[in-house]
Amino acid sequence: MYILLSYHFIFSGISDVHLLKKSKLTLEYTFYNIGGKTNTTILSKEPLREDGIGDLLVDMGRMSETERDRIMKKFEPEDDEDEW
Repeated sequence: MYILLSYHFIFSGISDVHLLKKSKLTLEYTFYNIGGKTNTTILSKEPLREDGIGDLLVDMGRMSETERDRIMKKFEPEDDEDEW
């Protein structure tokens, strides 16, 4: 059970499984299939994004670092500097 709480099992094919360490113990997104999903859809999942799925997608050759950074920027919280 501890392994299920500690890792995301990322499926990118029938027999292609990648482990991604979770930042906190949870069952959220324990099993996630990226097949047929766009990189934006995958990176829209905050728990996966926080745990480094963007880096995994780059390592898998599914996206470039530039594309990862561009998509990740969409999900950054906006600064509200003008609020006074």
